[in-house]
Amino acid sequence: MKRRIASWENGHSAPDDFYGPLLCEAYDLTADELGLNHEGERDTGLLDAGYPESPEGAIEAVGQLWRADLNRYEPLLQAEPSEPAWNEASLRWLVAPEPAVPRQRQNGMRVGLGDVGAIKTTADMFAELDDRFGGDHARHAAIQYLSTEVTPLLRGQYTEPVGRALFSTVAEATLLAGWMSYDACRHGLAQRYFLQALRLAQDANDRRLAGSILSAMSHQATFLGRYTQAATLARAALMGISPVATPTLRAQFHAMEARALARTGDIRACEAALSAATKALESRNNDDEPEWISYFDEAELAAEAAHCFRDVNSARQAVAHAENAMSGSHVRSDFFATMVLADAHLRAGDSEEACRVALDALDLGEQLKSARCVSYLAEFRQNLAAAGSSADVLTFTEQVREHRLWIASGDRVVV
Repeated sequence: MKRRIASWENGHSAPDDFYGPLLCEAYDLTADELGLNHEGERDTGLLDAGYPESPEGAIEAVGQLWRADLNRYEPLLQAEPSEPAWNEASLRWLVAPEPAVPRQRQNGMRVGLGDVGAIKTTADMFAELDDRFGGDHARHAAIQYLSTEVTPLLRGQYTEPVGRALFSTVAEATLLAGWMSYDACRHGLAQRYFLQALRLAQDANDRRLAGSILSAMSHQATFLGRYTQAATLARAALMGISPVATPTLRAQFHAMEARALARTGDIRACEAALSAATKALESRNNDDEPEWISYFDEAELAAEAAHCFRDVNSARQAVAHAENAMSGSHVRSDFFATMVLADAHLRAGDSEEACRVALDALDLGEQLKSARCVSYLAEFRQNLAAAGSSADVLTFTEQVREHRLWIASGDRVVV
């Protein structure tokens, strides 16, 4: 180890993807401050939010993203999302020709289905941690795994069937990285992960997964206030996989469209989209659905409907749907649903019940490391302040003043 440090100090080499992040953590400095980001890496186009031209381009682009994220490349971590990038990616995916796996390399490691299965199992573990503890809990560890363990597999030797399975599985894992980054409110980074996941899914010829990735982009666009773009992305997802869409996927896409339409104030179109989502979900057969969409059930749809009716100021309907949205098994989703229920009660003029429900949400979310959860609380806090300082509100604010998420929400500005 002493030799390695001496080599770094003498400029003969630089810390790799394993040691670089460890040094950043040890010194509490960014990769830029430690001089770990070389000028060549800065010019790779990481900040352009581009859609790769080829499978080889996708491998290179996603590897660069993982490495830069792992080394805490600050311009990337602070990057803003690009609306043109959403448009370009969705259009290019919709009109893409027959996909092709990358050309085989002669010097890469041999990759088999066992390797693909290992990626899937590991990604599932990170997905469970994300669900229970929020995107900021294990995000760095997930990126560490992708950068150090998955990059060599993408650059290895594999048959076409193995290549398709590999790209599909890595696309799903990269989608998870996008969700975790989105939950951490690293929005430009999250968008870039979603874009690379979409390209990988295209090359895997996994149209169902690609549609779900567009749905994730729609979800993020709504959160960021890009409502027209969000509705367009949801419609593109539905149109792009129409021949192979399952009932649950159709329900999810309609629900995402409804969320965007609610924010625009188009109540009739929002209710039509929710009706289509409900009808689609009622016809599902779980045996025919992809495993990764199994979470989208009646409780999840009720949560989406609760968001919609809250946003169109239909408080009673929002309360009714939010009360049916508690799954009991997905901590973060239940936190969001509980906060929507609190918001709905507040908008209905029942500040006492709103405060009681919000207190439940804070207890539920105590273990969550999620900037999105903090955003929900910040919005509720702002609305609560506008409701006046009743005895119920004063009692509530005294009860929650030491809660970690409540303290964090005081520093968050609601746009």
